[in-house]
Amino acid sequence: MTAPMGPGRSRRRAIRLAAGLAVVVAVGIGAVLGARLGTDPTLVDSPLIGRPAPALTLPELEGPGAVSLADLRGQVVVVNFWASWCVACRDEHAALVAAAAQYEGDGVTFVGVDYQDTRDAAVGFLDELGRGGPNYRYVTDVGSRASLEFGLFGVPETFVLDREGTIVAKITGGTTYPLLAGVLDAVVAGERPGARTGGPVQPAPGAPLVGAMTPSG
Repeated sequence: MTAPMGPGRSRRRAIRLAAGLAVVVAVGIGAVLGARLGTDPTLVDSPLIGRPAPALTLPELEGPGAVSLADLRGQVVVVNFWASWCVACRDEHAALVAAAAQYEGDGVTFVGVDYQDTRDAAVGFLDELGRGGPNYRYVTDVGSRASLEFGLFGVPETFVLDREGTIVAKITGGTTYPLLAGVLDAVVAGERPGARTGGPVQPAPGAPLVGAMTPSG
């Protein structure tokens, strides 16, 4: 018959069990961190990557015309959702305009989709901050159809379509020129950069920011 375990022996056994659990937890954490080493911390999952872009035709913000995404096949297309009330949209605007000018010769077209905004406010935004060149088209999202089709969570969000009209990249939040240029270099070269996050997004006018707070460059 086994003798009852005394208080001291019980305490030592508990200490050994706790130490063993600590080792197991440490090993597990190390394995998880090790598996993440060498990966890009800005990468985030996006269900749209690899899917055809929605077949949308959107009215131009200034003028009677319209822009059809299907008609832009053969070009790399940057679809940027923005709004005059969006602070991050103001911050990223210069980078978008600069990238449009830089990549015009590579067959890259930019489509700026004004989201939950008024025409006067949107035009005022462009009057203040400037417009892109002939390869930068500004359109309105009547009835929020485009934002629904693209699964928009907030602004700014940027999608990149390859020459076949497939969504191959997404930047959630405000972009920077280095971030956007890196994505476009990859797409022009025939690669699929995937999804990245540049910062938080704003779901609606007056709504708080949601998402990562530190932009990646």
